[in-house]
Amino acid sequence: MHYLDNSATTRVCPEAAQAALQAMTETFGNPSSTYTLGREAKKLLDQSRRQVSDALGCTPQELVFTSCGSESDNWALLAGAEAMKRKGKHVISSLVEHDAVRKSLDELEARGFEVTRLKPERDGSVSVSALEAALREDTVLVSLMLVNNETGGVTDIAGIARALKAAGSPALLHTDAVQGFLKVPFSAKSLGADLISVSGHKIHAPKGVGALYLRRGLRLKPFLVGGGQEEGRRAGTEAVPQIAAFGEACRVGRAGMTENIRRMADMKASLLKRLRAEIPELRWVDSAAPHILSVSLPGWRSEVLMNFLEERQVYVSKSSACKKGGRSHVLEAIGLDAATIDGALRIGLSRMTAEEDLEALCLGLREARARLAHR
Repeated sequence: MHYLDNSATTRVCPEAAQAALQAMTETFGNPSSTYTLGREAKKLLDQSRRQVSDALGCTPQELVFTSCGSESDNWALLAGAEAMKRKGKHVISSLVEHDAVRKSLDELEARGFEVTRLKPERDGSVSVSALEAALREDTVLVSLMLVNNETGGVTDIAGIARALKAAGSPALLHTDAVQGFLKVPFSAKSLGADLISVSGHKIHAPKGVGALYLRRGLRLKPFLVGGGQEEGRRAGTEAVPQIAAFGEACRVGRAGMTENIRRMADMKASLLKRLRAEIPELRWVDSAAPHILSVSLPGWRSEVLMNFLEERQVYVSKSSACKKGGRSHVLEAIGLDAATIDGALRIGLSRMTAEEDLEALCLGLREARARLAHR
């Protein structure tokens, strides 16, 4: 199998899988229980929180565990806007956000907020100047993705934060960093964002766990109410096995991040060079992220190419997995023509990607081009 859809999800690494198994079978107490087994689970929970917060560059107290990146996005936008509405009801985002943000923006509009959706650059990033032009006195929330999940375009979130500060804006800054976490160098401090969403299954942890960074001193209304877990910020018994796995994935990923980024960037550059040489009509999106490459074979349908590759056990996608077959709003927003969008493929690399995976992809696409050209 040659798995190249790591922007959709990643294979769970052995360290994370072992941590989850141990938490399920040995440290299986409720971390809110006060007897020994509960205290052991709480100790594991605290250890895992430190591992994730260390990778994110924040204190453990600034990190709240969630079920996924989408929950983190929903909570940040809906609660963030509500917390600030006395100062204004204007929100800034972009046309290329993940659906978890896009649909939260729709909900905010239904609640009476005004949303400005910025047009992206050609790589799917959003410029600081676009933010500055849209900023108003009543702007109370800005939400922009760090790394675009379809193109790999990297938005200068630190520059956005500086622009807000320079303008004296009270707006909260949120970034969906799900695709950037441990893939591009950053810390909570270096970004300067008030709210940062991350997810486990993009970094070789299981599905079902994510986190939201909340800047020290920032209190948001809980998204889930009930018990007093997560210091009263998110109700519900913590999913200790997933969280333990998340912590281990962060520990391993952080330790090798510099080398992993270099290796993925080299593989991406080498892959693009070869595809351009072997498929002259290839189109692609230049982007800074080391792990996401968007290419297109105009005249061929993405679904046909994906099926052809799947028969050879090569797995890619055409856009975000959350789209479930719909046309990419991201590629439309960056101005690609219909033929390019309809032939687009997203290639997602990870630290587990091997050279033979790229070789299989190149051979598969070359064979597909030759076979389909004769139909």
